[in-house]
Amino acid sequence: MTRVDHRHRHLDRIAEVRAGTVAEKVGYPIRVRAVEVLRTRPVGAGLLRVTLGGPGLEGFEAHAPDEHVKLIFADPDGILRLPEPDGLMLRWPRPSPTSREYTVRAYDPAAGELDIDIALHDGGLAAEWAKTARPGERVHVAGPPGGLIVPFTYDRYLLAGDITALPAIARRLEELPPTAAGWAVIEVSGPAEEIELVAPSGFEVRWVHRGERPPGTSDVLERTVRALPVSTQDRLYVWMAGEAGTLKPLRRWVRDELRLDRRDYDITGYWKRGVADYDEDHEHHDGH
Repeated sequence: MTRVDHRHRHLDRIAEVRAGTVAEKVGYPIRVRAVEVLRTRPVGAGLLRVTLGGPGLEGFEAHAPDEHVKLIFADPDGILRLPEPDGLMLRWPRPSPTSREYTVRAYDPAAGELDIDIALHDGGLAAEWAKTARPGERVHVAGPPGGLIVPFTYDRYLLAGDITALPAIARRLEELPPTAAGWAVIEVSGPAEEIELVAPSGFEVRWVHRGERPPGTSDVLERTVRALPVSTQDRLYVWMAGEAGTLKPLRRWVRDELRLDRRDYDITGYWKRGVADYDEDHEHHDGH
């Protein structure tokens, strides 16, 4: 009897969704990998790029601009507890190991390199690790578990967020078709945190500065996004991420004023002021 190989079925599904009319989450096999730091470098004043590689990266998959991996660290007692493979998934130990979630900024299979851009903030576990990470240092990476595949068929795209969303916005701008149009609005503290973005010519990129106000306390992103000349005649896709509290009024705006179909937007709290290891999936709120 011939055994059918279904391992790459998700690739067909991703192609279908991209050519279709609505966004859809597509899962792919999840692995945990021992990789090594190849190098680090600043990306603007607010991000530090960690490039990972080594034999453990072989077979890594990256398909969605906002997909994420978990960097797994030793517990405070120095013990490293790793998830175990369980078919196409991972079985995680309880309580959960010490980990932090990051967007896959870029993956180059030919070079065998994975880039993760980490937002620099004092006291952040991964940020502190990244500042002192040296070439050859090992770290464990789990995922990505899949990602949200957004069709290339919308009239306009609205991408918005703070510096934690910048890696995903930068990647999406690079991966959209050259004919794509829309807006990207990114909140940073000031000009030093702005970076060069490669965007389709039909995109308007707006950097908004919150100045001396601490991250997660300004309404400058909300005010800028709400003032955009969005037309209800266009098929619009909205993607936003950043501090959970600042996104709440924008979530209401998208849902109640723009009245977008649930499948035409994705708004995710990546972090929450005062919460060290925020996981939005564990919080119940409308629309997710």
